[in-house]
Formats: sequence, C-alpha cells, structure tokens
Amino acid sequence: MIDGDIHVKIDISDQIMNIYKGDTMVYSWFVSTAADGYYTPTGRFKPYHAAKMHYSKQFYNSPMPYSVFFKDGFAIHGTEWVRSLGRKASHGCVRLHPDNAFKLYSLVRRYGYNRVSISISS
Repeated sequence: MIDGDIHVKIDISDQIMNIYKGDTMVYSWFVSTAADGYYTPTGRFKPYHAAKMHYSKQFYNSPMPYSVFFKDGFAIHGTEWVRSLGRKASHGCVRLHPDNAFKLYSLVRRYGYNRVSISISS
C-alpha cells in the first residue's frame, strides 16, 4: 500500500520511469517515448484526466489502455508493442507495459490528480 504523494519521474535518455512515494522508489519500469521525428514534452506536469481505455484520434484509432493524460493530449498509457519498451518508439506519448500502465492508472485514480506529479527530463 502506498501512502503520501506520488512522484512519477521519466528519463527519456534511459527510457525508464521511476515512481516514488515521497523519497522512496516503489516502481521502476522501461518505457518508450517519442521516436525520431516526434517529441515527448519535457518538464513538470500534473495529470488532468485518466481513462481506462482511450483510442487515439490522431493515430489510427490506436488503443491506449490505462491512459493518464498530462499535457495537450499527451499521455502515459499501455501498449501492445511491449518489445519496443526501453527504446524510443512512440508518436510522443509515454508507453508502458499494460500491467504497469494499470498500476499507474490505479494510483492516479486512488490518490487523485493533485497528489500525483509527473516530471519528464531528457
């Protein structure tokens, strides 16, 4: 059980997401961020919407399970393309293994948008 504020830290250069409760890391997962020709926004964000299932309006109605939106339609979400995790492969969103996306989605739903911060650095 995680209590306290949740901090999601994504390192684009390492393609890693670490999730902290306060100063204690509780999860570390490979991600896929933007492939060449696309970009993943960097900075500090708060989630503003979470959807159990979302379909991309921009990219071929692609499924985005357990989406956590953080900026202008960019989201952290599950992917079918689990073999690409650990490499830059997305259209800009942050992709996770679906099991891990479910864990993050559940944390956001449980703790609320105001108690979760997302920081993305290159």
